[in-house]
Amino acid sequence: MSIYTTQYDVIVVGGGHAGSEAAAAAANLGAHTLLITMSLQNIAQMSCNPAMGGIAKGQIVREIDALGGYSAIITDNTAIQFKMLNKSKGPAMWSPRAQSDRMRFAEAWREQLENIPTLDMFQDSVNGLLFDGNKIIGVKTALGIQIKSKTVIVTAGTFLNGLIHIGEKTFGGGRAGESASTGITEDLVDKGFESGRMKTGTPPRVDARSLDFSKMIEQPGDENPAKFSYLPSTKPLQQQRSCYMTYTSLEVHDELREGFDRSPMFNGRIQSTGPRYCPSIEDKIDRFSTKDRHQIFVEPEGWKTTEIYVNGFSTSLPDDIQDKALRKVAGFENVKFLRYGYAIEYDYFQPTQLKHSLETKLIENLFFAGQINGTTGYEEAGAQGLMAGINAAKKVQGKSPFILKRNEAYIGVLIDDLITKGTEEPYRMFTSRAEYRTLLRQDNADLRLTPLGYEIGLASKERLDRVEEKQNKTDSFVQFLKTTSVKPININPILESVNSAIISQPMKLFKIASRPQIDFSDLRKLDSVSSFIKDNLIDAEVIEQTEVHVKYSGYIEKEKNNADKLNRLENVSIPASFDFNIMKSVSIEAKQKLTKIRPTTIAQASRISGVSPSDVSILLVYMGR
Repeated sequence: MSIYTTQYDVIVVGGGHAGSEAAAAAANLGAHTLLITMSLQNIAQMSCNPAMGGIAKGQIVREIDALGGYSAIITDNTAIQFKMLNKSKGPAMWSPRAQSDRMRFAEAWREQLENIPTLDMFQDSVNGLLFDGNKIIGVKTALGIQIKSKTVIVTAGTFLNGLIHIGEKTFGGGRAGESASTGITEDLVDKGFESGRMKTGTPPRVDARSLDFSKMIEQPGDENPAKFSYLPSTKPLQQQRSCYMTYTSLEVHDELREGFDRSPMFNGRIQSTGPRYCPSIEDKIDRFSTKDRHQIFVEPEGWKTTEIYVNGFSTSLPDDIQDKALRKVAGFENVKFLRYGYAIEYDYFQPTQLKHSLETKLIENLFFAGQINGTTGYEEAGAQGLMAGINAAKKVQGKSPFILKRNEAYIGVLIDDLITKGTEEPYRMFTSRAEYRTLLRQDNADLRLTPLGYEIGLASKERLDRVEEKQNKTDSFVQFLKTTSVKPININPILESVNSAIISQPMKLFKIASRPQIDFSDLRKLDSVSSFIKDNLIDAEVIEQTEVHVKYSGYIEKEKNNADKLNRLENVSIPASFDFNIMKSVSIEAKQKLTKIRPTTIAQASRISGVSPSDVSILLVYMGR
């Protein structure tokens, strides 16, 4: 078949993290899919740091995996280091993170995509969209080829009218060494879309052979590393590469300030908004002028390369200033640069213009995913790509959209935040954004989402069987703890060793296990517990799941009850044709926001900035409640 004559079910524009997950999801659901990218060599390229996961982001990667996406599998197969962050806090805060081999990561993604029979790939730049009234019908490429499709997903990353800044030097580009994409923004604005500009930045890359690691603090991976994917086909790392940490100093800050008058961030050439939670080094020095040092994380980019990512030194300062300042950092005295840091400005579209399916409200069958929606991060992009790919395929197949609620997944929180609140700065996920984070843990993403992924046809039967086995074994272990008693003579030595109050009469193991001083490694010293674990083939995942259930059951139950109350409002629909302007005693701001965003339920309306509780009460009256 020829792309000139084929009408695809789904065309995905852009081969980054959003585009790769979108193309895989749509194709795996049976949609004939075409992925168009400017460079087949750079599919799922890690444009910034060579890592996946982190605070809240790690939960998202596990959710993608549970639903049947590929980000976790690719990460496990190409990782060079694994860490579980926040282990000193409660399990709702535990967040997996892995350093990846940048080149192997992109290679593994391409191999994965090439193994999907219903997915085609084509190298070209899309510079126009084809419409029939208010419907998308295809795309136009730089070669002048028109390719028809029933749906289109735009995942353009930072390429839409991308502009790179290094000091006084400015040039067009989507990232270093690659040209920007033009035409798409203009076509969308002509159709009435509201666009804006955002900024992000990246630090220098340097040669490891020029660094003195003896002057830095080693940051090894976990002693017993876990992994991202719930599938047994990926294995924990047996060998890891260390990262390192060093610090800036007042001397470094003085060198950097020398270039502030030539910085595009300070001289007005960059006017767009950058990520508040990942500021450039010059921004940190300006905003936190009382701090005499900032952390620098020295991260290897792979197993065999000497390339190092200088995390914490993101900058758009002139190259000569970068050179002089970085040489003042401990361990970097003789540094050799491979690439200078730069800032990039690009177009995005206010996400309030989307439905929760990620289909645009103005143009039917057109979906957006990734940085085009104002987000930042591979994980946020991959999650949106997965959901857009699922929903584009379902739209073609005449099925209802797949939408996750806020109490079901961080992915649900991410998309709901974007659609109901919009964003004026690059949106990054944090655990604090999720009001039900005790429910949305990294350890239970499979229990939460794999049944849903299987139901829509994306998660495999193997995944579902593993989830059901894990749930059954967890339930069995919890029941064993609730029904089994332990005598003082057997448990008191263990209690004394951890400074926990001894008991004077037999007590159920569940009550002992719920004590904060006790962990399950202590309980395994009891013959009854050890035998149960061995006889029932209880693995580490089930033990962790059981321990979380026992220690946090009260919190979990409370959050479930709160979520159930909220979901009652999620079930109160607002008709698509409802005129918000007819409501009396509602503020003008609320009417304007409701009319612009057009929430589909009362709960969504309640989360819109500018809509007060009293406005929601009046809206409930109009809905007959």
